[in-house]
Amino acid sequence: MKSMISTDRLSKTFGSFTAVDAITFDVQEGEIFGFLGANGAGKTTALKMLTGLLTPSSGQATVAGFDVRKKPDQVKQRIGYMSQKFSLYEDLTIRDNIRLFGGIYGLSNRDIREKTEALLEKLELEGEAGKLVGSLPLGWKQKLAFSVALLHEPGIVFLDEPTSGVDPLIRRQFWELIYEAAANGVTLMVTTHYMDEAEYCDRVSIMVDGKIEALDTPRAMKKAFDAEDMDEVFRKLARGA
Repeated sequence: MKSMISTDRLSKTFGSFTAVDAITFDVQEGEIFGFLGANGAGKTTALKMLTGLLTPSSGQATVAGFDVRKKPDQVKQRIGYMSQKFSLYEDLTIRDNIRLFGGIYGLSNRDIREKTEALLEKLELEGEAGKLVGSLPLGWKQKLAFSVALLHEPGIVFLDEPTSGVDPLIRRQFWELIYEAAANGVTLMVTTHYMDEAEYCDRVSIMVDGKIEALDTPRAMKKAFDAEDMDEVFRKLARGA
């Protein structure tokens, strides 16, 4: 299978503090890869390096075939990103947000028109397109933000705690969108603090104090740690932090 994300001893230091400590892993095309860790474990810093927002201190990483250190702009053009804080403009309408990000992603006016209508239809928001995004319930905001992150058809999407603060039903619906994207060949790297969501991933890594302490399928990880669920695995690993 094609490797879409690859790291080799990737590290980031801030003065004497090591936020990410020589992490190595690969993510394959169409894979849903869970990137887990407690607050301060280093996962957000790692994501910023992989998306071209931070320069690594040492080690190597390629995303969509491009070196994140040497060609961060090419990386940014080929990925989608959704932050844990809502990433659309709440004082613009739904339609205007889609059009704005279509332009930012470099789509033609024709593509923006066609993709806007297709997205509104898919999300069943045709009648709401003129509403301000700020008026939408949080779950709908998150689904819209994820769909907009896919607007330019990127090969990779990074999702930083995308379901934080939404109810279980909306979380499940959101994951159906993730499954659909993966089935279409999109590679997804997801951070989450909901351990039940780790079960939805093809493989999971768990960071502790800047290092990857475990990486495998959820089933294999539970067996290795003699745990009933991923929450128990996480607690056993985090105990030594």
